[in-house]
Parts: sequence; C-alpha cells; structure tokens
Amino acid sequence: MKKETTLTIKSKYVKEMKNGSPLIQKDSVVNLSNLKHEGELIRLVDDQQRFIGRGYYGKQNKGIGWILTSSEREEMNQAFFDQKIQAAIQFRKNLFQSEATTAFRVFNGEGDGIGGLTIDYFDGYYLVTWYSKGIYQFNLYILEALKKSAEIRGIYQKKRFDSQGKFVEEDGFVEGNRPEFPLIVKENGVKFAVYLNDGAMVGVFLDQRDVRKTIRDRYAQGKTVLNLFSYTGAFSVFAALGGAVKTTSVDLANRSLSKTIEQFSINEIDYEAQDIIVEDVFHYFKYALKKNLKFDLVILDPPSFARSKKYTFSAAKDYKDLLKETIALTEEHGVIVASTNCSTFSMKKFKAFIDTAFKETGGKYKIKEEFSLPDDFKTIKEFQEGNYLKVVFIEKLNPVK
Repeated sequence: MKKETTLTIKSKYVKEMKNGSPLIQKDSVVNLSNLKHEGELIRLVDDQQRFIGRGYYGKQNKGIGWILTSSEREEMNQAFFDQKIQAAIQFRKNLFQSEATTAFRVFNGEGDGIGGLTIDYFDGYYLVTWYSKGIYQFNLYILEALKKSAEIRGIYQKKRFDSQGKFVEEDGFVEGNRPEFPLIVKENGVKFAVYLNDGAMVGVFLDQRDVRKTIRDRYAQGKTVLNLFSYTGAFSVFAALGGAVKTTSVDLANRSLSKTIEQFSINEIDYEAQDIIVEDVFHYFKYALKKNLKFDLVILDPPSFARSKKYTFSAAKDYKDLLKETIALTEEHGVIVASTNCSTFSMKKFKAFIDTAFKETGGKYKIKEEFSLPDDFKTIKEFQEGNYLKVVFIEKLNPVK
C-alpha cells in the first residue's frame, strides 16, 4: 500500500464522517498543510487519534477528497477496486440485459463507493470520467478492474480537471477498438447519436431517462411542445415519438441545430416538421410573448449556471423568475416539466420556488408527479448532494391574471 498521510478531523465533523458521509471538506481538516500531492492516501483520525476512515486527496469543486473505507484493515489495492467495480456492474445487471436500452451509468461516484469517478456504458463502450487529479492516480487499478469485470468493446476517458479545475480537452481513447462516430445507442427503444470524443459532453444526459420515457408515454400525445435549453433535442425526440403535434426546441448554442437535426433523423422523424431555434432562451421568451405563443407542454431544464452576452443565470437564484416566464407561455391545463440538476438546494426548496412563482403570477397549479435520479445513478443517504436531479411535472390550473 502507498504511504499514508494522517489528517486530524475537527470534532464537529467527526460524527457525520463516522456515520458515513464520504466527502472530505477543506474546513474539516486541522493539519491541512500535511497534504502535498493529489492522489496520496489519507488516514483520517479524530483528536484522540481514533481511526475514522481512509481515502484519497483530490481537489474538486465539492471538497478536497473522499473517504473510501471506514475499515482500518481495508487497503486501497487492486482487490479493493475490483470489488467496487464488480459490485456496481452486478447492481445494473438488468440494464446490461436490456435490448431497448444500451446507454446508462455503470458507476456513480460515491454512490458506488468511490467519489470523484463515474463510468458510463454506451453499447459496449465505456466512458470513464475522472473528476480530480487525485482519483486519476488510481487509473491503472480502476481500468484493470473494469477490464476484468466487463465485456469491453472499447474504453474512453475524460479528465474533468486541470490546474484551474477545468475540462482537459484531449483524445480520450484508452483501450479496445475505436468506434466510428456517431455511436448509435438506444434508450427505451429510441436512438441517440453520441460522441465519446467530443468535449465534456457526449450528446445526451443519461440521468433524464425516466423523465423522457414519461413524456413520451403519458404527456406528449396530441400536444404542442416547447423544449427550452434543448441541447441536442432529446426531450423533443421523445415528445415527437409520443405523438406530439409539433415540437419547438430552443438553445443558444449554434451546434444545437445540427445535433438536434441528427437526433430527429436517426429516429426517422421529419425534422423540417419541427421548429429548431438557435436563440437565447431569454430572448425567445420576449418573442413568444409578443407573438402570443402558448404551448401544451413546456420542458424547462436549464443548466445550473449559464452566461450569454446579456444574461447570467444561476438556478439557485433565478429559477423562480425563469419559471414565471415559462408559466406565461403555458396553456391553461398545460404541463410544465420543471427540472434542475443544481445540487445546492433540496427538492423541498425547489417546490418552494415553484409555489412562489405561481403565487407571484396569480396562478394555481397541481403537481402531477416528480422524479429524482434513476436507479443506475446510485446515491447514498449520507450524501444528499449526490442526489442532485429534481424534476416536477406541474399542471397549470388557470390563466395567469
């Protein structure tokens, strides 16, 4: 085993760590100056030198590292990583056996016992994402564990770190056969074109699988649909396949046009019968109000933080106001799919945003259903931030005064 650095944890943080909280926060450590190199093993003790846990030093936006075990005898060796990867794959065995879904999460960070690491599956290809220089120091162990535990067509990796904490752009091919891109995968029978070698994102957010299926199966039939912050149009594709009269997709990124056309086309949907608009969503609100446009189903899934030339959006501060503008574009008895992946507030607070938005617009509403992460995005109750996704289907009950 590598040499360990012993860190003393401040007393007010000891109880939550002993109860299973895996995140090591900067403020929790007494002797922080002992840390020298990301990736070094750390042994956590209380002020009486009693063992709390063992983990690694790795800086990311959530903290300075993660606890990997609360057992003093457990070592961070190949057998440790083999066991974690094998258990994660076994947990998702039903998805591996599915012909209708060939893209999902295989390993979800602290939910599967290793904070700072995710692994996604795309029809035999695995995408490993490292969220700190610290976890990347274990890359040989983890890649070997993956090769032992799964049938692999190929492995890609993405490094979501550099000295400034930004995404590292590089060819991420690691192992196996290089696929031709786009790689066509399926989700509940619907096709997606994905690009494992294309920047920080691949073309679809896998955590919205249950929401997309619900839109297709229960909400889209005969409806006009507005998809805001539409990215590559995945919600629009599912709505169209669910019988929507027409979809309108709005996103600021120029590439969203060609990417959305591609997703419609591989599913044999006439993209020319849909509206795909490259525009700032905040500008589109003004245009739609001026034209008195209203929609039966509006999907509102903004990033946690976004900046355009004229606007800055923060979900924690601005979601309520964004929702108020969305309410104005929604037909009476229409449905808003309000979604956020912001981890800094709870579902309870998100519902408070919704309630305030309707009160301030003079409207009434009914919550139809709600979603958090699907089962493959495994989380633990000791780290609520990990269960970041909040989606609420809201019926607008009367016109805004």
